[in-house]
Amino acid sequence: MAHHTIKKGYTHLADRINKFPQGATPTKLLFKILEILMSEKEASLISLLPIKPFDAKKASRIWKLNYTETRKMLDQLAGRAILVDMQLNGDTFYALPPPMAGFFEFSLMRVRKDIDQKILSELFYQYMNVEEDFIKELFGPGVTKLGRTFVHEPILTSQNALHVLDYERASEVIETASAMAVGTCYCRHKMYHMGKACDAPMNICMTFNTTGASLIKHNIARKVDKKEGHDLLQQAYDHNLVQFGENVRESVNFICNCCGCCCEAMIAARKLAIMHPVHTTNFIPEVNETNCNGCAKCVDICPVEAMSLVSTNDPHKPKRKKALLNDETCLGCGLCVKVCNKNSLHLKSRAQRVITPLNGTHKAVLMAIERGKLQNLIFDNQVLWSHRALAAVLGVILKLPPIKQVLASNQVKSRYLERLISHRDN
Repeated sequence: MAHHTIKKGYTHLADRINKFPQGATPTKLLFKILEILMSEKEASLISLLPIKPFDAKKASRIWKLNYTETRKMLDQLAGRAILVDMQLNGDTFYALPPPMAGFFEFSLMRVRKDIDQKILSELFYQYMNVEEDFIKELFGPGVTKLGRTFVHEPILTSQNALHVLDYERASEVIETASAMAVGTCYCRHKMYHMGKACDAPMNICMTFNTTGASLIKHNIARKVDKKEGHDLLQQAYDHNLVQFGENVRESVNFICNCCGCCCEAMIAARKLAIMHPVHTTNFIPEVNETNCNGCAKCVDICPVEAMSLVSTNDPHKPKRKKALLNDETCLGCGLCVKVCNKNSLHLKSRAQRVITPLNGTHKAVLMAIERGKLQNLIFDNQVLWSHRALAAVLGVILKLPPIKQVLASNQVKSRYLERLISHRDN
């Protein structure tokens, strides 16, 4: 009976997690991961929490516990980075982040002794690198993706720089963040316990704004100022790491400095290239075949294997090779341009600009529509229509292209939403 109770609690939490646009495939490995991260009682309580941010009073009503006990439990969960807490007009609000980028990663962003991080790493590896269903679901469906690539700024020419908007620069995210923290790279920490980690810097995972402030408060990540933030970014540049960050224009919450061998996003970009799991930059390299000597430096540095060598078909030099770009796979990061010393590679603007959601709400609505989960955002724990979070969701929907509005209306099947859309169009 006890085993049945535990399984039921974690099953309820898995159902709750999968209300997110990005969920978690409910397999035995997921339940083992959850058992390490939290107790069955905690899992049961967390499964009742809203998707959108909430305060302790709301949680107290949902849990049917007194306010003091509720607040204590919420703060304990935030202290272990299962919840994220944030300040808004002097009040504390909480939110359950999705597994990734979220509480899966936070569990390995520091060395801790309250959980067995080696066993947890092994479970993560099996869940993401062997089973792969979770990764395919995380990065695969829909047009709007979880994250986007930042261009390698040191190689931008003055002409390129004219076409780079502020939100496309990792340096600008650092410069404008309200808070910034650095922690251990989840991916390389996991691979360290698997005996597969590379020698890239470990303490270089960046979090910003509300997420960064919460991780700093609970000593999960270390607070850094703008100067150290830029120094860390330069360290990432020096080690040829790719900046992969949250797919929003405003209030970016994370930038990972990724290697091709350890990081989930780069591995997914190679394995699932046909599904386009990672948004590219607005640049793409162009090969000057006249200058290219086939040295393979660009092939070796590319984290997603978008570069290869092919024969030049030169009858006078039958062994001569040249670089060939697979533009369907290329992230547009620019690392290949950095290592080319023959001036045979340069960045050019993509023919069509990549569209980046404005903020977290915009991204969540787009992902929810594309993955058939919009109703979860709107009818989240019977939230009232007047709720300001709901107003933000509806505000995003009303600004979407007509085809996305039709998808939204079909999922929600709401006369109210149809009338709102109709009045806007008229």
